[in-house]
Amino acid sequence: MNPRQSFDRFRQEWAVLGIYERIEQIVAIILSAVIAVIVVISLLQLIQQVFALLWVNAFNPLDHKVFQTVFGAIMTLLIAMEFKHSIIQAAMRRGSIIQLKTVILIALLALARKFIILDPESVGADKIAALAGAVLALGVVYWTIRERDEHEHRIEGQESK
Repeated sequence: MNPRQSFDRFRQEWAVLGIYERIEQIVAIILSAVIAVIVVISLLQLIQQVFALLWVNAFNPLDHKVFQTVFGAIMTLLIAMEFKHSIIQAAMRRGSIIQLKTVILIALLALARKFIILDPESVGADKIAALAGAVLALGVVYWTIRERDEHEHRIEGQESK
């Protein structure tokens, strides 16, 4: 779909929206723009940080602290981009305002980032166990939701035959 068709579709859908749905859409577009600015600024700062490390020959990905810093920043950017993507989907009316599966996946990404930047020497086993429990719980919830969606898809497929 080209930009002109997308805009025409948006205009047609906008005409049938109620007041609250229009406000919801405006908020989603503004949030998307704010997150886009944050992503661009963060990306520029990450590039600056990596070049600064390269300039002083301190960029050693095998060094745990450097790895934590660089990959923590990369994961933060990925989380922000995924968050923005989910907001854009809501703004384009491709689903409800909050997609539970997307929120769970973003939370799993955030926990994965936490494990990457975690300093095992300064964190107790109880905190690591709690984070692992959170990952396990979110994984079970995601798996349950996915199974439910697949079951509903199979039922819909059988009904249409």
